[in-house]
Amino acid sequence: MKNDIDLTFLQLAAAYIFILILIVIVRVRGIPREKEILVATARMSIQLILVGYLLIYLFDNPSPWYTLLIVAIMQIFAIYNVYKRTKHPLGSGMKKHIAYAMAIGILSSLFFFILFVLDVTPWYEPRYFIPIAGMIIGNSMTGVSLGVNNLISGFEDNKAQIEGALMLGATPKQAAKKVVNQAFDAAMLPTINSMVGMGIIFLPGMMTGQILSGTSPIVAVEYQIAIMLGIVGSVSLTVILYLQLAYQSFFNDRLQLVMKEKKK
Repeated sequence: MKNDIDLTFLQLAAAYIFILILIVIVRVRGIPREKEILVATARMSIQLILVGYLLIYLFDNPSPWYTLLIVAIMQIFAIYNVYKRTKHPLGSGMKKHIAYAMAIGILSSLFFFILFVLDVTPWYEPRYFIPIAGMIIGNSMTGVSLGVNNLISGFEDNKAQIEGALMLGATPKQAAKKVVNQAFDAAMLPTINSMVGMGIIFLPGMMTGQILSGTSPIVAVEYQIAIMLGIVGSVSLTVILYLQLAYQSFFNDRLQLVMKEKKK
C-alpha cells in the first residue's frame, strides 16, 4: 500500500475547478465577489508555496533563532489581523491590551505544549514548533477577534444597565461582569463547536494530513486530541487575559463609564 500521495502539477491544477464552480455560482446569483475570490485564491497559493520552500530550509537548518523569528512574525501578523477584523475603532490602549494578551496567552500555552505535552528535543525543532504554533496562533486570533467585537458591542448595547449598576454601588468589575462573560462565551463558541463535531462530522486537518502521510490513525488521533486541548487552553487564556484588561479601559479613575455614544 502506498504511504503517501505525491500530487502532480496537473492533479493540483484540477483542484482549482472548485474555484471556477464558486465563481460561476456567485456570477449567476449576481453576487459581486469574483475579484475577491480570485485574489484570495492567488494569495493562498503563492503564500503556501513560499511557506513550503521556507519550511524546507528551516527543517534542513534547525535553529532556535530562526524558529523564534518565524513565530514572532506569525504573532505580529495575527495581532495586525485582529486590528483589521475589528468592526469598531480601536484606541492605542485597546490595541496594547490585544497585543499583550496574545503575546502572553499564546506563547505561554505554546511553550507549555512543546516542552511538557510533546516533550520535543530540541524544543525549537521547526518540524513540530512551527506547525503547532500556526494552529495555536490562528485559533487564538479568531477567539480574540470575537472577544474584541463582542466586548465593545456589549458595552454599547448595555450602557444604560452598566451605568445603573454603578449608580447603585456596583464596582466596574461587577457592572461589566455580564458583558465580559457574554464576550468570553461568544469567543469560545467556535472552538467548542469544533470539538463537538470532531471525529464524527469531520476529520480535522492535522489528523487527516498525518493519516494521508501513512501515520497510524491511533497515533494521529492522539496528536489531534493533544493539539485540540492545547488550542482550547490557548484560546481561553488569551481571550480572558484580553477581557480582564480591556473592560477596565471603559471606566475612568472615578469609576465612571466613559465611551462614545453608539452610532445609529
